[in-house]
Formats: sequence, C-alpha cells, structure tokens
Amino acid sequence: MRSYLIDEIQPSDMAKVRDFLTNNALPSELGEIFWVPVPDDLLSEKQYHHRGCRPHVLAVELGNNWVKLECFVRSLKIMRCECQAYCTLQQTLFLINFVHHMLEDLDIKT
Repeated sequence: MRSYLIDEIQPSDMAKVRDFLTNNALPSELGEIFWVPVPDDLLSEKQYHHRGCRPHVLAVELGNNWVKLECFVRSLKIMRCECQAYCTLQQTLFLINFVHHMLEDLDIKT
C-alpha cells in the first residue's frame, strides 16, 4: 500500500487529532480509521462516472503516536469495483494538504 506517515505525535495531540477527524471526516466501524471524502472535481474520470459507488474516500488511520494516510481511493458502497485505485497526484496532494492543515490548525508539532 502506498501511504504517507506522520509519526512522533504526543499522546495529548493524538486526542486533538481524533477529535478533529471525528468532526471533519467520516467515522468508520473500524475504530481508528476515518474516511476523508474526495471532492468531485478531484475524482478520476472513471470514479466520476461511477455515481453508484460514491462517496469515494481516502483512509486516515490513527495509531498511538502516528497518523497514516493511505493513498488509495475507495468506495464506501461497493467492496470491489474498477473505480477504486491508487490516488492520482491531485488526490494525493489533497490528502496531504488536508492533514497538514489539520496539524497546523491544531498547532501540533512533529
């Protein structure tokens, strides 16, 4: 899996991250995984035309002192579909910017 890892986060800051994601992303049934919806204008052509697969999302996983961003676009409705794929460059930048802005807004230093 292609991913982006931010580690060495203080436990008190992880609580702030969890709260932020609870309010700004979609929770999952998997506990420490949150879904960040991909804006329609960043969907690939195939993803855009697969309206029945929406929302298309990116996973953010939390650990004890780390945040991992998975660079893979998934559907929350269908387990397997050809529209699910590794991120385009624009989708990857969107996800990285989402988390960098989160860290900046929460004043978290790593």
